[in-house]
Amino acid sequence: MTAAELPDLERARARYAAERRKRLDVNRGAILDRHQFQAYFDDPFTQFQEREPAHDHVDALVIGAGLGGLIAGARLREIGLRHIRIVDTAGDVGGVWYWNRYPGAQCDVESYIYLPFLEDTGYVPKLKYSYGPEIRSYAQQLATHFDLYKLALFQTAVTGLTWDENAGRWEVTTDRGDAFTARYVVLMQGAFSIPKLAAIPGIETFRGKMFHSARWDYGYTGEDLANLADKTVGLIGTGATGVQIVAPVSEAAKRLYVFQRTPSTVAERNNSETDVEWFTSQPAGWLRQRAENFTMITNGESVAEDLVHDGWTVFYKAILGSDFADVGPEEQALKREEFDLAHMEHIRARVDSIVTDPETAAALKPYYRYQCKRPAFHDQFLPAFNRPNVTLVDTNGRGIDRITERGVVVHGEEYQLDCLVVATGFDQDADFTDRIGFDIAGVGGQLLSEKWKDGPLTLHAVMTSGFPNFFMRVTRDYHGTSGVNLVHTLEEANVHFAAVIAELEQRGMIGDPVPEAELEYVQSIMGGRHVLVGSGDFLQSCTPGYYNYEGQTQRKSPLYANYPGTAMSFFRMLRQWREGGQLSGLRLTPRPRT
Repeated sequence: MTAAELPDLERARARYAAERRKRLDVNRGAILDRHQFQAYFDDPFTQFQEREPAHDHVDALVIGAGLGGLIAGARLREIGLRHIRIVDTAGDVGGVWYWNRYPGAQCDVESYIYLPFLEDTGYVPKLKYSYGPEIRSYAQQLATHFDLYKLALFQTAVTGLTWDENAGRWEVTTDRGDAFTARYVVLMQGAFSIPKLAAIPGIETFRGKMFHSARWDYGYTGEDLANLADKTVGLIGTGATGVQIVAPVSEAAKRLYVFQRTPSTVAERNNSETDVEWFTSQPAGWLRQRAENFTMITNGESVAEDLVHDGWTVFYKAILGSDFADVGPEEQALKREEFDLAHMEHIRARVDSIVTDPETAAALKPYYRYQCKRPAFHDQFLPAFNRPNVTLVDTNGRGIDRITERGVVVHGEEYQLDCLVVATGFDQDADFTDRIGFDIAGVGGQLLSEKWKDGPLTLHAVMTSGFPNFFMRVTRDYHGTSGVNLVHTLEEANVHFAAVIAELEQRGMIGDPVPEAELEYVQSIMGGRHVLVGSGDFLQSCTPGYYNYEGQTQRKSPLYANYPGTAMSFFRMLRQWREGGQLSGLRLTPRPRT
């Protein structure tokens, strides 16, 4: 479609703005107090195991047993640390893939670049886009391969970290009575670890079965969902999770009501089986090259070839590519907006081509810029709405009115339900220590919550002054970077952690950022010009969602900032810093002889 053939851009802008205004409501982002609804957060997958408390010393503690924690354990193992302990509230490894066992759960990033250490383990993913059970099984394989089960503590929450200056190590306590010490701590608790229950009036009164999608109750539904054959099911949410749940539940339930606030962009998935011969014939290092290629394309860096060539890279290569390089900023922005509109028109036309009911099709069409929300890819979601037992209940941007003992009320009409599935995402906006579930006492007893009361202060997004030998996962808004493939970011961060720790081990030193270096880095982040399309002011014009904190015009503090360059430039910055060999910006003190 040429620019001349595009629908009126001004008309599209007005429609997008109107749809945004519908959804602007300070109460729509409110969530329930987790402690008052603890039953909805409990583990339904693993029976609680009694054990004796641990009272020992380990070389390193890794908090979080998801893919990030497993990568951390593997990298620490590679540099020679013998005693590595992983702690997680889950009953096993897997992180988000341990918890998210809902039917149809699938990764939206190619498995070849998402699953780490494939060349080390020799594992060949079954499909281009892996389903949850395979990813969870592979996580278990990684834990075995790198010998991380031996000291692991599952069904365990860390309750405190305190730095012992005399011994030069961290004192760790947990909710299971553990009290042990660790020379290093790597915090790898994920962004998708705390389910979010929207504060819908009356939610506590529902007398049917209700559970969050990240705590799927197969005891109620049956492993094959056969128990839903005589049940009327309600699903709240049509985001990435809801899109994947609709098709399998629609095939099993007597009736399914899908409650939608904002439709997702849903493009073709086109999954395929892995060609084993092709996969195993590739040269060493090809997966790293492929992951970097994907990240470069989705961050707008120039590449000679698109190695992944999927829904992600085709869009980003087009909108961020060379076609816009030879014009000024204003014309460049206009051309990208026109391309975005053409792409969204294609998304909306796909809805019309699949969904037969005009009213349902109209409600499923998204009206916002493509990068305002994480796009979805699915081949069975839209056809499910042609089933006679499936009804889309569109709230027209306002959300659910209330929940009653018998069901859900939208626009004054009650939909009676036997079961209500809440697919409303995860709490990613809480303060750091609230999100991880405990506070951290550093040098002199200083609490991290107190240090960061006005916003985060870090060196390179991975360390913070006054908290020696403590490393944090790279997180959005905490001076790091973000990308479509989160695992690539986790891998790069853990390579960095391991290199720093290896240098500290070799020198027999403790490492702690000096405040001046930390402040210099934070100021450079805050003063940097963001080069990514789909960040900064762009997001504030988007329809409300978790990308822009439900449409808030400003985060709590300007200290919440992202690295202004591309993800690859962030990784290069880390590499250049560590390859300098000086550990510049760190205060190094000799490790006590204990």
